Amino acid sequence: MDNDDKPIGRILSRREVLAVLGGMSGLLGGPRSAAQGGSSAFPACVVRPALTEGPYFVDVQLNRSDIRSDPTTGVVKPGVPLRLRFVVTRVSAAGCLPLPGAMVDIWQCDAQGMYSGVRDRYGDTRGQKWLRGYQVTDAQGVAQFTTIYPGWYPGRTVHIHFKIRYQNRDFTSQLFFDDALSDRILANPPYAKPGNRIRNIQDSIYRSGGSQLLLNLVPEGSGYAATFEIGLSL
Repeated sequence: MDNDDKPIGRILSRREVLAVLGGMSGLLGGPRSAAQGGSSAFPACVVRPALTEGPYFVDVQLNRSDIRSDPTTGVVKPGVPLRLRFVVTRVSAAGCLPLPGAMVDIWQCDAQGMYSGVRDRYGDTRGQKWLRGYQVTDAQGVAQFTTIYPGWYPGRTVHIHFKIRYQNRDFTSQLFFDDALSDRILANPPYAKPGNRIRNIQDSIYRSGGSQLLLNLVPEGSGYAATFEIGLSL
């Protein structure tokens, strides 16, 4: 359970990406500039790697933007605020267009490395739903969440899980964080705890393409904000 499941999916080559744009379906991607050389060019978004769902996904169907609290008790999980903005687009050979109506689901651990809604070696949080929720993309393909910077647990680097569902298709992957920033944040309450945290390069799941899934965080108020762009090829 500590190590999640083995990673799935892989990064596509340039030739495979062009094949996707020629008609293959069901693959997702993120931003990239036009390719150099040749007569064909990438559009604004190309395929990013799919990664494991892991053992902690619970389909709570909780439609909300601020996922920090438990909907039953109202108790808010403490941590450094994080505003996470997804921009979901539809990929075609002509480019990328905003994709409204896609369901973006995220779930993560709290500052001390616990997930809600599960029972594992660290405790029993069944019936609780903090740090879980989904949003449906608007006309601009945007879904936005207010959450906290995640903590860590043994065997994994710092990460957030996400799943995008659209017309009976789904894509699952994970978002990662800069190690230096994690070092600074996790050294302070409510994150600080004994033990050795796994860094990105030590994480087998991160090594399956996590460098393409790193969030670029910018300071915002007392916390941070990040935008993650990803495209769906239909």
